[in-house]
Amino acid sequence: MSRLIVISNRVTVADGRPASSGGLAVGVLAALRETGGIWVGFGGETRETPSDTAKRFNAGRIDYATIDFTPADYQGYYNGFANSVLWPLFHYRLGLVNFTRAALGAYQRVNARFADLTLPLLKPDDTIWVQDYHLIPLGEELRKRGVTQSIGFFLHTPFPARQVFSSLPRHNLIGETLAAYDVVGFQTQSDRNNFVDYAVNNLGATRIADGRLRLGGRIFSAEAFPIGVDADNIAEFAKRSAESPSVVRLRDSLQGRDLMIGVDRLDYSKGLIERFGAFERLLTRFPERRKRVTYMQIAPPTRADVAEYSEIRAKLEASAGHINGGFAEYDWMPLRYLNRSFTRQTLAGFFRYARVGLVTPLRDGMNLVAKEYIAAQDPADPGVLVLSAFAGAAEQLDSALIVNPYDVDELAEAMDRALDMPLDERQDRWRKAMESVTRQDINHWRNNLLATLRAARIRA
Repeated sequence: MSRLIVISNRVTVADGRPASSGGLAVGVLAALRETGGIWVGFGGETRETPSDTAKRFNAGRIDYATIDFTPADYQGYYNGFANSVLWPLFHYRLGLVNFTRAALGAYQRVNARFADLTLPLLKPDDTIWVQDYHLIPLGEELRKRGVTQSIGFFLHTPFPARQVFSSLPRHNLIGETLAAYDVVGFQTQSDRNNFVDYAVNNLGATRIADGRLRLGGRIFSAEAFPIGVDADNIAEFAKRSAESPSVVRLRDSLQGRDLMIGVDRLDYSKGLIERFGAFERLLTRFPERRKRVTYMQIAPPTRADVAEYSEIRAKLEASAGHINGGFAEYDWMPLRYLNRSFTRQTLAGFFRYARVGLVTPLRDGMNLVAKEYIAAQDPADPGVLVLSAFAGAAEQLDSALIVNPYDVDELAEAMDRALDMPLDERQDRWRKAMESVTRQDINHWRNNLLATLRAARIRA
């Protein structure tokens, strides 16, 4: 079996604990342990004079190669283009796109540097797997340097409708580079269809008989590979954590009240402002819920140096204060808003105890929290998942209560329904969701994508 070379913006160093990291890390680490290979990514440090070679090291039986950049290039590539242009664009937030040619230039230079420093690491029979929107042009940069090995790409975000993507200035400079890959993977069939529509109508790609695309002299596949979670480990974490000190403290503090939980990065795509508004609407329209339910929102901050993220944090803090100021009693705080992280084991215990899981992004590639919540439930007394129609997970978890997160009344009504849902209906909905989560877990995602990539190499 050929070695696997994984290339992503950052690496996750193996710590030896099962499922201690997010879905991508779990899948990548398992693949590298199986086949051998190298995980290449940014090492976390910038230098005015970057090294002309990648730094090599080994941890947890995984080989790593990390790359450094100048501060200016990394700022322009990461905050300037990846997260101020591509991230809002892919999440349909055109008003937040801040395009500059300088940032595009930094993005292209960093991708070229990734290619330059990865090239000496490669062997002739390697399989290369590039991750996410930070590194879209990397496949083409590697091809320019003579790489003929099989190269696959997976996009963890949504891919927007072609009318949205083509609003990006010089969009073809990004879009055309995807033809350099043998396989381009998307989270959902809708994302894949959006890309094919864009490639055909905006780039002039043609469909060939076997379903692949031809563009600029290259033939490649575009397919959906929905990412999953390590369902068995999450279920075991949740079961073990049910009586952990953290969960016992949470349970005791609630004094018998129902718990609704949300766990999201602090990001404008997650629909947190709308969710807070819906919770306020719940307490207003259904006053019998007062003093009987507590909503806990965990939202660790990210990208604090991007202005939009500071703004959303200020808005959420003001909204939380407004809700608690308007409804709290001396013995009840309706909304607990926590800007901090918890271990995945602790979160699994929280999920298991929560009567309702709230996953209501305005747009999301997949959203693994939805699947983690399902995997963590007690089969005898499961909670209810309230899920946005605009999360990729909604295509698989259609037994959840599917909502439009922009409609705060609809979302408040779904919260109310979930809190009152009878046991037999909760069990039936959970069983259907759990079957999907178990069948299409993180190993299924990894194996399916890599098998498709290796088959493309054989066919080529």
